[in-house]
Amino acid sequence: MNDRSFPIEYGHVLAFARAIGTDPPPDDGVPLTFPIAYAHFDPDWTLRMRPGQPWNGSGAGPGGGGGGGRGGLHAEQEFEYLRPLRVGETLTVHKRAGKTWTKEGRSGVLDFSERHTEFHDADGKVVARSTTVTVVKRAADEGTGEAK
Repeated sequence: MNDRSFPIEYGHVLAFARAIGTDPPPDDGVPLTFPIAYAHFDPDWTLRMRPGQPWNGSGAGPGGGGGGGRGGLHAEQEFEYLRPLRVGETLTVHKRAGKTWTKEGRSGVLDFSERHTEFHDADGKVVARSTTVTVVKRAADEGTGEAK
């Protein structure tokens, strides 16, 4: 998903705040982790339900969120704010891949990958950034590998 609109609507903020067990911030602000809600506007989001297709994440069978069907663990999420986000504005979201690396441990080989997301306001200024780290356990038959 590159350069898609992400409207910050009061109802969406209210539902998000209730889901995390809090009240929405005063003065039309948003909860600190609210930018993750952009996924609801991303047609390529791996956990999005699609009519007539099995839902990856339903719990009906093995699977997880992403990794090309290999599952994966959402290992880390970091947000950086350059200014407060406000109800009523529409942000443009731009995602790009980050670093990848491999570690070998007691449970086998783990592949890590970063994804960077920038949120731009109507003037094109970056107002927030997010970095997500995902980890996938490599199948035993895929062997070890060099750091990427």
